[in-house]
Amino acid sequence: MGNLHDRSHGHSHSDLKGRNLIISIFLNLLITVCQVIGGLVSGSLSLLSDALHNFSDVLSLIVSYIATLLAKKEASTNRTFGYKRAEIIAAFINAATLIVVAIILIKEASERFLQPQKVESDLVIWLSLLGIAANGFSVLLLKKDSQSSMNMKSAYLHLLTDMLASVAVLIGGLVMKFYEVYWVDAALTLVIALYLIFVGYDLLKESTRVLMLFTPNTIQVRQIVEEVGMIDSVKNIHHIHIWQLNENEVHLEAHVDFKEDIKLSEFDKVLGQIEEIVYHKFGINHVTIQPEYGKSDSKQIIVQD
Repeated sequence: MGNLHDRSHGHSHSDLKGRNLIISIFLNLLITVCQVIGGLVSGSLSLLSDALHNFSDVLSLIVSYIATLLAKKEASTNRTFGYKRAEIIAAFINAATLIVVAIILIKEASERFLQPQKVESDLVIWLSLLGIAANGFSVLLLKKDSQSSMNMKSAYLHLLTDMLASVAVLIGGLVMKFYEVYWVDAALTLVIALYLIFVGYDLLKESTRVLMLFTPNTIQVRQIVEEVGMIDSVKNIHHIHIWQLNENEVHLEAHVDFKEDIKLSEFDKVLGQIEEIVYHKFGINHVTIQPEYGKSDSKQIIVQD
């Protein structure tokens, strides 16, 4: 097995991610409490829906924070991969909650469309400004880490959509204040819900692919077969499995049939060649090869075990 290209992340980076998540958790708790009180006092459904979304942010950020702590735990004899998939599971949970919250909001908005209610717009305006400021700051804190971690991306998307939702609530508050058009409250809630489904679906699909051990979209198995097959001593490569463990690790295991009954030292050289090919051309950094010579097994590229 080869893992020459492992890359580890320092504890300081993980600690920084954890600190940023904790700051975001407390900011969103503050917003949630203020918006719930404000929504009940003003009668604004869009403000209450924003509060519900903020509360889902709090839960998702807590899940993300726990996942970052688990991901730092060492592997053991009964957990040989450690908790490396904790952040993928967190991303899946957070994406699913985005869609669930959206469905609840659609239901509430539909009922409010039928019975529009007068809303205290001044309170809506001030609390939406608070939401924009606090979520905007949280978005800036998590933006960099969201580019390299599916878990952090899920938390970032929660906060980004909530900031955009607060912008929508602000616009709605201004329209209700100056034009007294109260159905816009329900309309904005519906727009927020549809946007949540839009951003949540892609992340849900991406995290599901990793959890289901699907081959990453960027990797073409037949290209790997062609590249490895060009090595002189290799007859064919078959029985291939490729999966993504987390954002940083892609694994390949396969059987390689050799033209001759080579020595173990010669196999090690070929293994090194295979590792270099799949790492530099396909981004695969963990390789497990079963060498074979004249073995009568299936030579199909993909074999379901």
